[in-house]
Formats: sequence, structure tokens, C-alpha cells
Amino acid sequence: MAMGKVPGDSEGGDEVGFAEINITPLTDIFLVLLIIFMVTSSVIVQQAPSGGAQTGLKVNLPKGGATDVTARATDMSVAILSDGRFVLGGNIVTEDELKRAFNDAQQKDPDTIVIVQADEGVPHGTVVQVMELAKGAGLGQLAIGVREPQ
Repeated sequence: MAMGKVPGDSEGGDEVGFAEINITPLTDIFLVLLIIFMVTSSVIVQQAPSGGAQTGLKVNLPKGGATDVTARATDMSVAILSDGRFVLGGNIVTEDELKRAFNDAQQKDPDTIVIVQADEGVPHGTVVQVMELAKGAGLGQLAIGVREPQ
């Protein structure tokens, strides 16, 4: 707290505290901070392109494929049942049989597309396991089968 002499006392009388506090600098600081906050928040928050909800920062999302994958005769379709079993060509196969089928398909045609069709209840790890088996056999073109929206 600032100290000073009592006005009118020229002989060095008692020192007392000032009765007033100048809040103008404090108000100026708060107003500047408010303006900075308003400007930065209006730059960060942008309206969605479709006129929908606020999206925050603009993110460049990847575009999905506009065309569906059409299965050729050489392509493989692997179904994963909800209990984790693999179905290839209508027959239930083991993981080793599936690996052999991927290797055979790669020998016949390296451009074979593996279409993975998994039940909704299948864990993500099982789908990744099948995709890794296909990639390990040299089949790098993978697709995920989905049902059409109704």
C-alpha cells in the first residue's frame, strides 16, 4: 500500500495510507484480455459447411471412395462369424487354412482383393488379424464388406 504525507503538513507529520485505489489500469487490462479472447474464439470456432453445429478447428478429413468394390472371380471373400470362426467359400476354415488360401491366391494373382465381411459383434482385433494374414501373404488390396443403407 502506498504511503504519503498528509496534505498541508510541511514539517514531516504522520504518514498515512491513500484512501483511494485507482482501478483504471486493472479495468484496462481486463478489457484488453476480453477483446483478445473474443477475437481468438471467433477465429477458432467456425460454422460447419452444411450450416450444422459448430465444429471447432477446421480439419481436412479424408474422402471416402465414391465407387463400390466389385468382386472379380479371382477375389476372395472372407466372412468372420460372431463367434470368431472364419468362412471362406462357404466352408468354415481354421486360421492355418486361411493363411494357405491367401498364399495360393497370391501365387495365382498378386492383385487379388481380399474382402473382409465381419459380423457386427466381432471384435476389431479379429478383423485386423485376418487383414494381417492377407498382408503377410502378399495381398495388399483389402476391402471391408458392409451392408447397403436402407
